[in-house]
Amino acid sequence: MITPQRMRALEANAAWLGVPRLLLMENAGAAVAREVARRGVVGKRVVVFAGLGNNGGDGLVAARHLANAGASVEVVLLGDPKLIATPEARANWQVLQNLRRSVKCLVVKDSSELRALGEKKADVVIDAMLGTGAAGRLREPIASAARAINSMRAYKVAVDVPTGVDPLTGEASPEAVKCHLTVTFHDVKPGLKKGKRYAGEVVIADIGLPREAETTAGPGDVLMALPERRPESHKGEHGRLLVVGGSSSYTGAPALVGLAALRAGVDLATIAAPAEVATVISSFSPDLIVAKLPGKDLTPEALPALRAQLERSSAVVVGPGLGTSNATRDAVVELARLLSQRHPELPALFDADGLKAIASERKLLRGRGWVLTPHAREFELLTGIDLPADVEGRLEQVRAAAKELDCVMLLKAHVDVIASPNGEFALNYTGNPGMTVGGTGDVLAGIVGAFLSQGVEPFRAAVAGAFACGRAGDLCKLEKGYEFTASDVIEKLPAVFSEARTAANL
Repeated sequence: MITPQRMRALEANAAWLGVPRLLLMENAGAAVAREVARRGVVGKRVVVFAGLGNNGGDGLVAARHLANAGASVEVVLLGDPKLIATPEARANWQVLQNLRRSVKCLVVKDSSELRALGEKKADVVIDAMLGTGAAGRLREPIASAARAINSMRAYKVAVDVPTGVDPLTGEASPEAVKCHLTVTFHDVKPGLKKGKRYAGEVVIADIGLPREAETTAGPGDVLMALPERRPESHKGEHGRLLVVGGSSSYTGAPALVGLAALRAGVDLATIAAPAEVATVISSFSPDLIVAKLPGKDLTPEALPALRAQLERSSAVVVGPGLGTSNATRDAVVELARLLSQRHPELPALFDADGLKAIASERKLLRGRGWVLTPHAREFELLTGIDLPADVEGRLEQVRAAAKELDCVMLLKAHVDVIASPNGEFALNYTGNPGMTVGGTGDVLAGIVGAFLSQGVEPFRAAVAGAFACGRAGDLCKLEKGYEFTASDVIEKLPAVFSEARTAANL
């Protein structure tokens, strides 16, 4: 099964790969028409109730195809045509306006105009009002239209999901449309199982979503990772990320992680760093919170202070700029043990020197679902495997390592490879050679850490983060050529998120 959110993500990814939404809508509407035509439509009267969203657009396409198949077709558009929500649906409405003899169109803007529709004679009624686009009680004029459809003595067909049935839970509104047939797209929506008495027979239609839309990172993956922002949201609701990093030798890395996380939407980014470098790190930006740990490098003596910070955090990134001394390695191992035993629910990402430290204690990784972000040499340190040069060979090895270590693995390379312990994988093709500049790995860790802190499932956070970081780098290249910095990449993140929302027609 596929959730409505994931379906929207795949559509956005398909558009990124060059398969436009207009084509997907054409395929969806044609699939509905084929299923109806298989049951015989020549000379029959078909009424299509269409909403103002993409589900309605699918219905408009179906109306055109059914007219070609020999049916007498009427479309009832529920709302003002000027308010049709997407360019694809608007285009298909305009097509029907041009086909003056093929399809009769009726515009209904008020529920009072629907009273007589329940008495309309029809052999087939198509419900293309909401689909996966809404849940809960139906509003007017949709509620009245649903009642009218239920009162009609006709064969009833739902497009994707019957109106009034929650596509995720199957909970049904009192006015939910009861159908004989539901033509759903790409895969079954979860709500169709519980809402079977409303869905009737369920047919899955292929609408041309490329298979690689599921395994190639795209703007849809970013869209899934972006949280909804409620008007009454409060500070900290969208994540409190703790970054454990910094040393006497490296101060910029943890700051880049924190600043990237803030640009990725996290509410609070706290850098836990040794006291001797904490002041330097805090000077990078007033937006960062810096917690001072004892000493000039991370040592086990810092664990009590870190315990207090973990209690206030919703995710943690461990490793940027820590250094590789024996004392630091021991401290990271103890921190991993603390996370495992006292905070098993806290999402964690290990990067850079954090990866090097836990490579000797791999048993601590198993069962935690943590995210690891190695490059090829760090991957070899973790697994003992020298990765091949070809992407397919790397994919095989990274998937095997993710399963063995029971972690999400994000291999940083010219093609990023992301794999989960349960076999899921994705490839990310964004990014360019300019991103060999120091600090871009820290930016990636900050983006993924932000998504983790906001409750995104680790694999999805890693896929979205890889795409967003690489895409931001590509925007930098368009503007500056290859001569850009990690800080430049951070500043392009809002543009990447804006693109993702636009890709989803939001």
